[in-house]
Amino acid sequence: GMFVHAGPPVEAARILQVRRSRGSRIAGHSIRREPWGVPSLLSRWTMRCDPPGDGCAMSACSIFHGVCSWPGAYAPALERCPVLVVKDFKLHYNPALDGLRGVAILLVILSHSHAPLFDGAFFGVDLFFVLSGYLITSLLLMENESEGRIGFWRFYRRRFYRLMPALALFLGAYCIFAPFLWPDLNDIYTDALVSILYLADYGIAFFDSPDTLLHMWSLSVEEHFYLIWPPLLVLLLRFSKPGRLWRPIALLWALSWLWRVYWVDQGQHFYEIFFRFDTRASGLFAGALLAAVMIERPDFIAALKARMHHAMWVPLAVPLLMALQWDNQDAMVWGITVVECAAVVLLVAASQGSGLVFDMLSSPTLVKLGRLSYGVYLWHYPVVRYLRADFSWPVVVALGLAISVALSALSFYTIERWALRMRDGERKGGERQPQAQPA
Repeated sequence: GMFVHAGPPVEAARILQVRRSRGSRIAGHSIRREPWGVPSLLSRWTMRCDPPGDGCAMSACSIFHGVCSWPGAYAPALERCPVLVVKDFKLHYNPALDGLRGVAILLVILSHSHAPLFDGAFFGVDLFFVLSGYLITSLLLMENESEGRIGFWRFYRRRFYRLMPALALFLGAYCIFAPFLWPDLNDIYTDALVSILYLADYGIAFFDSPDTLLHMWSLSVEEHFYLIWPPLLVLLLRFSKPGRLWRPIALLWALSWLWRVYWVDQGQHFYEIFFRFDTRASGLFAGALLAAVMIERPDFIAALKARMHHAMWVPLAVPLLMALQWDNQDAMVWGITVVECAAVVLLVAASQGSGLVFDMLSSPTLVKLGRLSYGVYLWHYPVVRYLRADFSWPVVVALGLAISVALSALSFYTIERWALRMRDGERKGGERQPQAQPA
């Protein structure tokens, strides 16, 4: 399994104490934090229990910082050691990443509230795309490094429990209340069906459906990425030389940008390009590229790291993009790419675990909003759409955010909590598996 830990050095003392008192042996241990704040997947633990399932040194520390690998003959011992049998791969919790989610959802709400000076706030969705590509690819690569394979069923199962229950609750509530809020609408149930099937991206681009659930397009884009990326990543891993996975992913990022520019050059309408998975996948590939680079650490990383302070100008350019209005094809040609690069820089800075960017994104308010960002995204659009018909934009932003957060919290502490327990509490032999903090 993969364990991550940011605890004090006392944990190491506890491990040594258990090892001495119970006779466990730890060999080949080399776990370290890389300069960019991620555990190195080259650090390997080879571990044996004496006797199997008893006296396990790692039982002294519930969550480990590093990648744990038990090859060959030690695997049976691992299977009989209940403390170590954790089949889900976790990332060390970084509050700055939740803070970045909070920034993204604020930009989206400002855009949908038609706030002046925030015409280009629709770029907030691209922050979500880059972050998703980074986290998902990191987890998949960690699993492949530790187990030598990627478990498709486990991945899709976890995605289902994380996303579908909250979406089903939202769409169910929408189908109940929308006829009273908008009695003239006649496509409520069709929109809900298209949304729950994750077809909203192409539905909006080519068939203008769903209309009242316009924000469902980005969830469809991410779902299509979740469907194709694990098997595609396996193919890339199989045909890439060790340490060079980042190269084909970089090629995919460049090709996805060229594909979007091609359709702009062909004169396709803005909305037909904006909403589709095939023309918006570049942000997800940008995040995946960052994950591969941070794990493989190619030779040029040292030079880039030394010049990171120059890259911080890229996020500072993002506010200038707020002037790009809807239907401006410059957003498709280069605006999205600038935001993706800015998101990559912010992720690298946030992964340091300290510094100005980390401290700003770790603001408690942003972090709390980021933790609820999925639910807020689901609920905000119908709320904002209803409010903006009768209120000015400041009222729409403030009241829409408050209502969306309240509905999101209600969803999170009821059905989403249950779903997360189902996702993380897989049973084996009647025992609930130990849980680590999810990414």
